[in-house]
Amino acid sequence: MASFLLIHGSCHGAWCWRDLIPELEAMGHVARAIDLPSHGSDPTPIPEVTLNSCRDAVLAASTPDTIIVGHSWGGYPISAAAEAQPEAMRALIYLSAYVPLDGMSMVEMRKNGPHQTIVNAVEKSDDGLSYTVHPDCVRDLFYHDCAPEILPFAFARLSPQPIRPQNTPLPLSAKFQKVPKAYIRSTDDRTVPTEYQKQMSDSVPADLRYTIDSSHSAFFSHPRRLAEILNEIEGKL
Repeated sequence: MASFLLIHGSCHGAWCWRDLIPELEAMGHVARAIDLPSHGSDPTPIPEVTLNSCRDAVLAASTPDTIIVGHSWGGYPISAAAEAQPEAMRALIYLSAYVPLDGMSMVEMRKNGPHQTIVNAVEKSDDGLSYTVHPDCVRDLFYHDCAPEILPFAFARLSPQPIRPQNTPLPLSAKFQKVPKAYIRSTDDRTVPTEYQKQMSDSVPADLRYTIDSSHSAFFSHPRRLAEILNEIEGKL
């Protein structure tokens, strides 16, 4: 069985994997989730958060046997970790996530998408260092197919997202390329356009490209199916 490390996306935390972890454990896997800097219980002040500090949080929690799953923006810190220490993990799995292009920031990647989904949904902080999702947009953006109890649970835990790490270019080399990778595309995603996910998933082998009929938050809407896909991917890595 495998050891999974779960890395959350923008404004989220380790809490978002609440329903997926027991599904993976029921299959005999080990599953852990961490808070990236300034999220969840991590006390890092927003001005101090960088792409490197997010990368280092991933590396600190990984071992050479770890399969790292990155959701959404989480695709960037897991990729940075692979670039820095490819021997520190077994593989990467991108879940509705950004797969970086050499030298591009996540902000640049988002702007290159086929259409923009979050521009009118986010509010920048007064100091310009972070953003939050407008309360009226949270459900439609993240959780439109989730059970009713998910919205209050998540809404109480969403936190500001530091901008600097997402606006930092990530140079990539053969070190990143050598790490095995898989992609899970959400077909009803309103945050990262599903057609853009399909484009990014082309960077992984065809037999390691999967789809799930879900919103951006498959860990809440379809945790069992997501666990089944992760289990199947693990068998191929």
